[in-house]
Amino acid sequence: MPVPRLLPSTEAEDLIALTREIARDELAPRAAEYEEEARFPREQFRVLGGAGLLGLPYPEHWGGGAVPYEVYLQVLEEVAAAWMSVGVGLSVHTMSCFALAHHGTDAQRDRWLPAMLEGGLLGAYALSETQAGSDAAALTTRARREDDVYVVTGAKAWTTHGGQADYYTTMVRTSGSPDAPDRGRGVSCLLVDADTPGLTAAPAERKMGLTGSTTAQMLFDDARVDADRLIGAEGDGLKIALSSLASGRLGIAACSVGLAQAALDEAVAYAEGRTQFGRPIIDFQGMEFLLADMAAAVDSARATYLDAARRRDRGMPFGRQSSVAKLVATDAAMKVTTDAVQVLGGAGYTRDFPVERYLREAKVPQIFEGTNQVQRMLIARDLRSS
Repeated sequence: MPVPRLLPSTEAEDLIALTREIARDELAPRAAEYEEEARFPREQFRVLGGAGLLGLPYPEHWGGGAVPYEVYLQVLEEVAAAWMSVGVGLSVHTMSCFALAHHGTDAQRDRWLPAMLEGGLLGAYALSETQAGSDAAALTTRARREDDVYVVTGAKAWTTHGGQADYYTTMVRTSGSPDAPDRGRGVSCLLVDADTPGLTAAPAERKMGLTGSTTAQMLFDDARVDADRLIGAEGDGLKIALSSLASGRLGIAACSVGLAQAALDEAVAYAEGRTQFGRPIIDFQGMEFLLADMAAAVDSARATYLDAARRRDRGMPFGRQSSVAKLVATDAAMKVTTDAVQVLGGAGYTRDFPVERYLREAKVPQIFEGTNQVQRMLIARDLRSS
């Protein structure tokens, strides 16, 4: 793929300013209501698509924005700060385009990628299974070749946009056994259309947070997928999945920083307006230190994702830095949102203020795109091999 063009600072600033305006006018006013009702924000994704925000890090030739990953992630942070479900959805959609954009043929890209990048379609990424989460090579969803189609049977778990997406970038087993030593070599990648006969969504999961973001199992019952929807060669699926996740983790890091920044802003505003003993509570040293630690956590987490993104933009290895960013940013979001509830006291424990929702939303980023325990393993292994 072509290297993304470097944006002049003013152009990047204009893009981020446009995103901030959309986030303020189109996302933030609806977030609480949609999350309360567990309503999927499909129209908001159309707004993002119309503004050109659904394909930012991909080539202009196929309808993308060709922006550096560093800029894309700052856009993502702005979206997540206004509405975490939409931010995570944008990150997942971007990751769902990765396999086709980086590993598809030109003919496949010409056929499918423009609609994915220009906002006409919304994507999902189907890798995990109930028994194959962190151990992705253990997946059992099987695709057998019959002439010019793959017949797919199995189930994918924890699919963001499950039942709502227009297509699913899906990892399946085309050969071998999930118990074999070389099990990873039997995994392949299919671009599955949502209207594929035999593909259905299970009822949405009932989650503690991100309730506006639909998560569901995807069920394959002899689903017939045209063989020309194989991305890469048979057996390339695990390699494609892992490279997708390295970039996807940066998206989750940026979203987590946006969520933490929103919680910090809410806490500061409350502390400035709340008085006790005749003074705003922000004037008390105990509160000053708490807020200072929150700000330091947000700024530090942002620095980790920007560092990893700059390495990616330069074509340098960034896998370890991606894991560091995901680990640091999601742990920071959990701490900052917890502390924001503490700043608001009893009010923070009610749904009258958004920090209660922020706290619930901060938990799952520590789990998806590879748990933080897995990130620590990956970081340590990279240290041993370097």
